[in-house]
Amino acid sequence: MSRLSAASVPSSGKAAKWPSYRPQDHGSGIVHLGIGNFARAHLLSYTDDALAAHGGDWRVVGASLRGSPLAGLLEPQDYRYTLVERGVETKASVIGALHSVVSGRERIPDLLALMAVPACRIVSLTVTEKGYGLTGTGRLDAAHPDIAQDLAQPQSPQGVIGLIAAALALRQQKGLPAFTVLSCDNLPQNGRRLREAVLEFAALAHDPSLVRFIEAHAAFPSGVVDRITPIPGKEVFELARAETGYDDLAAIETEPFRQWILEDSFCAGRPAWEAAGALFVPDILDYERMKLWMLNGTHSLIAYAGCLHGKAFVRDVMADPRLSEMVSRHLQAASMAIGQLGIDLETYAETLKTRFSNPAIAHATAQIAMDGTQKLPQRIIAPAFAALKRGTDFEPFAFAIAVWIAYVERWAKGLAAYEVSDPQGAVLREELSETSSDVDLLRAASAACPHVLPAELLDGKFGAALLRHIGTVRA
Repeated sequence: MSRLSAASVPSSGKAAKWPSYRPQDHGSGIVHLGIGNFARAHLLSYTDDALAAHGGDWRVVGASLRGSPLAGLLEPQDYRYTLVERGVETKASVIGALHSVVSGRERIPDLLALMAVPACRIVSLTVTEKGYGLTGTGRLDAAHPDIAQDLAQPQSPQGVIGLIAAALALRQQKGLPAFTVLSCDNLPQNGRRLREAVLEFAALAHDPSLVRFIEAHAAFPSGVVDRITPIPGKEVFELARAETGYDDLAAIETEPFRQWILEDSFCAGRPAWEAAGALFVPDILDYERMKLWMLNGTHSLIAYAGCLHGKAFVRDVMADPRLSEMVSRHLQAASMAIGQLGIDLETYAETLKTRFSNPAIAHATAQIAMDGTQKLPQRIIAPAFAALKRGTDFEPFAFAIAVWIAYVERWAKGLAAYEVSDPQGAVLREELSETSSDVDLLRAASAACPHVLPAELLDGKFGAALLRHIGTVRA
């Protein structure tokens, strides 16, 4: 069987959807930093549909700053790939919106040049929370390797913040307009935080002219992204072959559901993403809390509880009645902490439980559990404070923190069958490995990561609940 490529044509009897436009007739207008499975299931999927509906030079140049085998898989396929949606039915689409991939540190000069040409009008990112090089307070972390290196040599950036600042500086020097910088990561107020980080970098690099240029001309809309996208297994490649009639070594799987909510604040145009179902709103905050507190927060709880109970996938956690009830309690508490939004949060919660239970999606708990110290402040701690302020049920948040502490403790003491992948892993192991009592464990976790477990949560009724739940989880 032949390999998927630009020369491939729909095979007789195969059900896959193919681009209704000629990809090669459309130039690139977006550079995406952090090209991976989620970007290809979300940003590229929306952009493919937008090109089909309204055209335009909006194909995407993907980039991996540290290098990725994905580039080698996609290049022989002319950057075409199959997106397999798995739910009650299996559907496949051949995506043509990816223009090319620039991969590796040695290609960063080429990438910088691509970002500094008129055709580039949007620079988007999926680099995860830790990729921004921010401290727990949202400021730039000067000790972060990328930030430190890029401040020392701003003309030769290695990290995303330095790269964006360098590209905007080049555009300013060339007399070109600024581009829009679009975060697709699960950060609260991701556009605002990204803007502040880039401006802080420019100021620390002693470039006041660039600061003024960014403030006056660049746009940083915030957005909410949602689509469960597990790491693909061999079965996905078999499904792609069955649906398209071609071998595709870059095929990925995802769920049928997708959601994208964006502030409509773009300085250099954008694709017609609304034709693909994206929602443009003047204020993202309410939608952001809904996604972070209900979906992402519950996902983290599922991940840590799943690892502790030997559940490899989210669907396995949901198939356990006791753990499924835990999920329902957390969703209820999160919705109460949010309050009234003009959105039916009860229906949203039921939709989430259905998505989590999807038997066709093998979303690994270990994958979701990664980088907990970067995720928990906005997913669990923020709604915990909101619940305390509103006087609503805070117990599920205390329980979720207790589950995370027990998850890390078991690993720190060499008792886990799983590995903890976290930028604060070494600190957590050192602090938690010798603890004995519940009180000692709680204090050690707070000392190791005060931004995850602030001291003010250790006191009063929340602290008492934390201690009680730690005792229950450890028993």
